[in-house]
Amino acid sequence: MKKKTRTAGSRASKRRKGALANRKAQPKRLSSASRPSAASGDAKAELRRLKRKLAEAQARIEQLQASADTDFLLEIPNRRGFERELDRAISYIKRYHANGALIVLDVDRLKPINDSFGHAAGDQVLKAIVGILSRQIRASDVIGRLGGDEFALLLWNLTEADAHAKAAVLEADIDRLSLVFGGRAVTTGASAGVAVLGPHSEPGRALEEADRAMYLRKAQRRLIG
Repeated sequence: MKKKTRTAGSRASKRRKGALANRKAQPKRLSSASRPSAASGDAKAELRRLKRKLAEAQARIEQLQASADTDFLLEIPNRRGFERELDRAISYIKRYHANGALIVLDVDRLKPINDSFGHAAGDQVLKAIVGILSRQIRASDVIGRLGGDEFALLLWNLTEADAHAKAAVLEADIDRLSLVFGGRAVTTGASAGVAVLGPHSEPGRALEEADRAMYLRKAQRRLIG
């Protein structure tokens, strides 16, 4: 009886070992963690989409910032844009001991033109004046519209004498400007004030100095005219 029991036990043990060997021989199945996941592909696609949206948003922000700094009629820097350029210029001048000049220019008789011929005529006058100013400056210089009929020019590497000579040329060119509205020839003019820019300049004070010089020049021109 004992022999039969040992034999049966031995056979059962062999069967268990054979089953274990078969299981080991079978290839292992990939776990859910090691299989490529559809969720991973979706995440990558979402990441690409978000990056594209971010690039579009950044481009839009830059566009809006440029618009906020630009005069929509004349396509030159507005007061905010010009003051930003002036800040940068003075920082550069202080760092590298460069020099330059600021000219503030006020257009004469623009209001009577607007009153007599409409604002469209006044806009044409302003565009013509910007054309004159653009032809008299270099690519590195900056023209800005401070508001209404007042402009500012940032000019690099000019002595004080050169800056005053440039202001006189600008006045003369604008004085010669003549446009026809309603069959009538219309002339205007401009008064320019100068502030020299150097290592000790400050943006706000420079604008105030050039503005005061402009009003003084305007008063002189009225006495002469």
